[in-house]
Amino acid sequence: MGRLLRPRGDPGVRLRELLEGPDPVLAPGAYDALSARLVEEAGFSCVYMTGFGTAASLLGRPDVGLLGMTEMVDNARRIAAAVEVPVIADADTGYGNPINVVRTVQEYERAGVAAIHLEDQVAPKRCGHLEGKQVVPVEEMVAKLRAAADARTSADFVLIARTDARAVEGLESALERARRYREAGADVLFVEAPQSEAEVEAVAAAFPDVPLLFNWAEGGRTPPMDYERLRRLGFKLIIFPISALLAATRAVREVLAGIRADGTPRAALAGLPRFQEFTELVGLAEVRELEARYAAGEG
Repeated sequence: MGRLLRPRGDPGVRLRELLEGPDPVLAPGAYDALSARLVEEAGFSCVYMTGFGTAASLLGRPDVGLLGMTEMVDNARRIAAAVEVPVIADADTGYGNPINVVRTVQEYERAGVAAIHLEDQVAPKRCGHLEGKQVVPVEEMVAKLRAAADARTSADFVLIARTDARAVEGLESALERARRYREAGADVLFVEAPQSEAEVEAVAAAFPDVPLLFNWAEGGRTPPMDYERLRRLGFKLIIFPISALLAATRAVREVLAGIRADGTPRAALAGLPRFQEFTELVGLAEVRELEARYAAGEG
């Protein structure tokens, strides 16, 4: 898990192999390297770097376009280095025009992620399940996706095109935009925030032979749907962007409330990971192995 010394294959190849499997790929959201290691430890084959969680963890602020490309790529790099499974990263709007998108793709690819998703919101963007979104003209997004496809060093780097047009222009417009984005070079389509199960079904019916992403947005505008139903509908990738973030927030609140009430964390210790367990999670054993190897002069 996230070894310091390890051969690195092409993460896009590994992700494409997963997407070609019979069942949807489940990708819980990670907001930092530690949460990514926990996702991997739990047995998931893929990690999703959540933009919402990245904004919350780095700034303590909402997902309203406050982070720039460099900050997002830095977080993606740390997450990709911490795990051995492929990482899918939020790349927001691409941080500018098609020329900016070229650099965005190059930087994320260098960071070691397997895929990014680009969206068609007007910058500064906002969380796809918040009010007040605007979308760029479809031709502008098509140009960005063409630039993104051309910018890839590896043809296996996965481009996910997200449209937020459902909330602004309606479902039919969102589906038409998705068709245009597929033609422009998107490998996976992400129609954000359908507002009913019937709309989710319509998305699946519109693209029976295209890999589709379903955003299981915790508390968002899209209704929660069972895994088996999403599998039958043909979705290939399901992300859970903020489950870990919300769980961590609750747990930290509870521990801090106990310390505030009792003056110590003693009451919470029974339910917390032991110190040794945590050091194993973050790779102390590997560090000690490397210390022993190089202290002995081994190659």
